[in-house]
Amino acid sequence: MKSMKSKINTAPISGAQELLPNTQATFNDLKAKIAAVYHQHGYAEVETPTIERTEILLAKAGGDTEKQIYKLVKTTESSDSASQALRFDHTVPLARYIIEHENDLTFPFKVSQIGLDFRGERAQKGRFREFYQCDIDVIGRDNLLIAYDADVISTLLSTFRTFGLNTPVLARINNRKILSGLLEALGVNDKSEDIFSIIDHSEKVTPEKTKLDFEELGLKKDVVKTLLEFIELNGNRSTVITALNNLEIDNATFAEGVTELDQVLYLLESVEPKEEISADMKIVRGLDYYTGTVFEFILPEHKNIGSVCGGGRYENLTKFFSDKSFPGVGGSIGLTRLFYVLNEKELLQNSANTLIDYAIIPISEHEFDESLNVAKKLRDKGHSTTIVFTDKKLGDKITYAAKLAKNGIVIGENEIGAETLSAKNFTTGETEVINVDVISNPEDFWAD
Repeated sequence: MKSMKSKINTAPISGAQELLPNTQATFNDLKAKIAAVYHQHGYAEVETPTIERTEILLAKAGGDTEKQIYKLVKTTESSDSASQALRFDHTVPLARYIIEHENDLTFPFKVSQIGLDFRGERAQKGRFREFYQCDIDVIGRDNLLIAYDADVISTLLSTFRTFGLNTPVLARINNRKILSGLLEALGVNDKSEDIFSIIDHSEKVTPEKTKLDFEELGLKKDVVKTLLEFIELNGNRSTVITALNNLEIDNATFAEGVTELDQVLYLLESVEPKEEISADMKIVRGLDYYTGTVFEFILPEHKNIGSVCGGGRYENLTKFFSDKSFPGVGGSIGLTRLFYVLNEKELLQNSANTLIDYAIIPISEHEFDESLNVAKKLRDKGHSTTIVFTDKKLGDKITYAAKLAKNGIVIGENEIGAETLSAKNFTTGETEVINVDVISNPEDFWAD
């Protein structure tokens, strides 16, 4: 009996994005817009390797991080015997990059990174194992002015405006020093890690649950009351800064945080629409390396999506690799996840177009060489052009070409060596006459 060969599973692995051409074009359009805005705002683009030594990636954190990284199994002898893995974010590779190229960089160093990262966590709807991150960072040497915090947020706001979203975006901004100083003043800084975590998750649970979580830490009633009132502070600069000052908290860290937040909000409100900016005491960010400004972007009309962008200031990017001080501030757009949720909720105005400019349609193989010649002239002028090489009927060729291109040019016996050709617009049905001999001259492209 003939054995049955099992069919190979051709589906992409769980947590990997795979798009059809039209959707891919929209994704690429967003990626290109992000890169363009980053460049416009003065961020130099670099690419770090997707493969790093495992010890580099784990210098920042072990535990769960080690469980999530994709380690590589080498099948050939290599001069580098160190364990290697795929990067899980851009931050650690950037830290290594700064140390490696310090003497060749100009500080403050404004840098962007757009590329794939990999995390071996459980794939869920809208959560990927292979995904694009679009990062910007400003790195200082020894010090970095607070104005760069505003620069990063302003750049990211500008980026979102280029997407043509059908919904507004809001930057929610805070400073971790404010809460740290408040906890010191309240005498509960020994429970700061738990309190930060409770606040970070407070919007995902009911107010009653947040209150209960605080109480289960053994906090006094007046402390719980103060914290619950504190995390409800949000709004414009004037409202929130006034409210924070009215708390009359006698703590240097608290005061420093309020001052820094005030400066960032002042700079942003002087250049960005005020309705896109809000100070918010619930934004504390879960990552422990943030030390000052923290921010998250949301779509207020679609809060269930969660954060669509985030970042903040860190005291020393390279502390895992060097004793030198490189403070920085950065933000990141998780493009793969962002695209997934925006596309699913139809919040994008699809401006991307996969149609090429021209499809050359030879009637028979006798016109192949002439078709190649015309296509070359069109491409030399900067037009995207394809040739329909099939043996189907002319009507079928034209139907096929209309799916690929904006315009079609039929090449038959009469068109060989002709001075002009007819180009039909597949959308409008209108015909333009092209002067073949001067296709390469933009001014004379269309025949009189």
